Amino acid sequence: MNKTIVSESMTTAKPIGYRKSLQRLYRSKWMIIMMIPGLLYYLLFHYVPMAGILIAFQDYNLLKGIWGSPWVGLDNFRIIFQSPDFPLIMKNTLVISVYRIVFNMLPDVMLALMLNEIRSQWFKRVVQTITYGPHFLSWIIVYGIVFSLFAPGSGLFTTFIRDMGWGELNLLTDADYFRPLLIGSDLWKNVGFGAIIYLAALAGINQELYEAAVVDGAGRWRQMWHITLPGIRSVFVLLLILRLGSILDAGFDQVYIFLNARVYDVGDIIDTWVFRQGLEQLNFSIAAATGVFKSVIGLIFILGANKLAKKVGGSGIW
Repeated sequence: MNKTIVSESMTTAKPIGYRKSLQRLYRSKWMIIMMIPGLLYYLLFHYVPMAGILIAFQDYNLLKGIWGSPWVGLDNFRIIFQSPDFPLIMKNTLVISVYRIVFNMLPDVMLALMLNEIRSQWFKRVVQTITYGPHFLSWIIVYGIVFSLFAPGSGLFTTFIRDMGWGELNLLTDADYFRPLLIGSDLWKNVGFGAIIYLAALAGINQELYEAAVVDGAGRWRQMWHITLPGIRSVFVLLLILRLGSILDAGFDQVYIFLNARVYDVGDIIDTWVFRQGLEQLNFSIAAATGVFKSVIGLIFILGANKLAKKVGGSGIW
């Protein structure tokens, strides 16, 4: 008797649960419709192209296609690791990426903290507009600005320094200044936009905490140290983990535009090397194998950083 009751309740529960699920989906139909373009974007441009990973294990031929090209196993990876250029491009990629993480994340936080302390709303909006405006400029335009300022022999600053008798300034072709020039231009372009994320996190901090701190006699520095910084710690850790996951992406667009023959030793990175191999020399298999290598290293870094963040601060991506 009990078994029949249980079986009947299970059979009736399934249709009820199914109907409730359909009702919830119907109530959220407009949100689902708005999600469709984003889902299609990731499906078409992030998941479907993953089939191209097969090229990394083939001697790919454009005429034969993926299914007609011969399989070579891990030979493409051996060619990459045995290449005389690999140690140099790996070193340059890691150095530039670490510079970006260290010198780009901290200014974002500092700018957000300074903007958060501004009480005049119109002045705050003006500063925000000025600082995050360069983010919407392409790297071609940014390089044009940098070239007009630091071009050897004809730039505004180089001409001024030469006319003052202080010598010649060749930042664009000097290997000692190439990496600082990359980081400085990237900082100018993206610091304002990066601060927006921290400003959103600051807006979510409970204002009653500041009121209680004022009652206890805490000044602005104490409030910042004990309330503001802990309030944005989780966001900082999240962005740090995401940046470590793309540590082998040193900014192809910027580096490729700024790169020239005199600074190859300090500026040639994995992405520019892959560009030359894949498009200029039509060696698609080597380019695809390098992409697989970058993805594996990025996955290892992001998993390790997430685990370390959980152990140290108790929070991570998942």
